[in-house]
Amino acid sequence: MPARRLFFDAGGRAPVTPRTADALRAGLADGWADPARLTAESRRSRALVDGAREAIAEALGVHRDNVHFTASVPVAIERVLTGVFTARRGRERIAVSTIERDLVLDTADFLAPEAVDRIDVDAAGHVAIEALTEVARHPATALLAIQHANHEIGTVQRLDQIAQITHSAGVPLVVDATASIGHIEAPERWDALVADPADWGAPAGLGIVALRPQTRWLPHWPEGSDPWAPGGVSVPLALAAAVALQERLENLEAESRRQHALIDRMRAGLAATEGVHLVGDAVERLPHLLTAAFMYLDGEPLVTRLDREGIAVGSGSACGKGTFEPSHVLAAMGALTHGNLRIGLHPGVTEDDVDRFLAVLPRVIEHVRQSMTA
Repeated sequence: MPARRLFFDAGGRAPVTPRTADALRAGLADGWADPARLTAESRRSRALVDGAREAIAEALGVHRDNVHFTASVPVAIERVLTGVFTARRGRERIAVSTIERDLVLDTADFLAPEAVDRIDVDAAGHVAIEALTEVARHPATALLAIQHANHEIGTVQRLDQIAQITHSAGVPLVVDATASIGHIEAPERWDALVADPADWGAPAGLGIVALRPQTRWLPHWPEGSDPWAPGGVSVPLALAAAVALQERLENLEAESRRQHALIDRMRAGLAATEGVHLVGDAVERLPHLLTAAFMYLDGEPLVTRLDREGIAVGSGSACGKGTFEPSHVLAAMGALTHGNLRIGLHPGVTEDDVDRFLAVLPRVIEHVRQSMTA
C-alpha cells in the first residue's frame, strides 16, 4: 500500500477541514439569495454575512462595521492601499519594506511612481528600524506598509515598535497579515490590515480588510453599494472563512506550540545536512513556516523529486508571477535565491510525517546532485 501524500506547502493555502466544508455547504444551501434585497431569503443571507463579519472582527479586535469583505486578496490590498493613499492628499510617497509581497510592492509602484521608499531588512528579515524611522518622519510620506510576518521565511516583524514610530509621525500603518492570522495572535497595533482566509484553511476567493475607526480612506474607483465588494459578497465563502478561523483559534496556543516543535525538528535535521542554510529568524517566527537554501542545487528538481516521493513542498518566490521565479525576499536578505525549499505545515501534519520527510530528503538531494552532474 503506497504511503499517503504529505502536503508541506500550506503557506497561503491549507486543506479545508470537514467543519469548514460543512459551513461552505450550509452557505450554499441558506445563503444563495442576494443579501442586499428585502425578501426573507435575502435577510437570511444577510444574517449569515453579518455573523461571519462579526466573528472575524472579534478575532481582529475591531467592530464588525470596520471589517470589509473583498472578492480576493489582491483586491483587498489594492483597495486599502489606494484608499488610504488617496485620503493623504499632499503626501505623495509610500514606504514599504523590501520583503513585502509582490502585490504590495506592485500596488505601491502604481500609486506612487518613482516615489516608493524601500526599507532594507537584516539577515533575519527584520525591518531596519533607523531607516524606517527616517522614512516615517519624512513630510511627504503618505503611509507605511509593513507585513506582520513574512509569507516565505516566517519572520515576525516587531510591529509594536514600528507602530509607535508611525503613530508619533502621524503616518498610517497598513499591515499585511495574510500570513499570520490563524497561526499566531492577531497584531494589536495597526491602522489598516489585510487578511487572507485561504491561509487559515478557508476556500480561496475572499479577502479581508479591517480599518480602525479613525483611519481615513477615500475611494479612488467607481463607487457602488459596497465600495469594497462591488457586485456583492459570496455568502458561502464568508461563512466558511469565519468557521475556519474559529476552528483555528479554538486550539491556537496548543497547535502553535506543536507546530513550533515540528519546525524545530525540521530545522535541526536540515541544519545537519551539508550545504543547507536556514533562512529567517529562528525564534521570532511563525510556527508553521520554514525556508532552507541549498547550495549548488536548483529548487525545481528538488520539488519535483519530492513530489514523486509523495511530499509536496514549495520553492522559488511564494508570491511571484511565476512558479519558480527567484525569491525577492531571499535576495533582499542576502540569501541564496534559487536552490530553496519552502515548507508550510497545516494542523493535519504529524510527527511521523516530519520523520518521513527528514528520512527521504537526503536520498532526494543525492539523486538531484547526481542528475545535475550526469
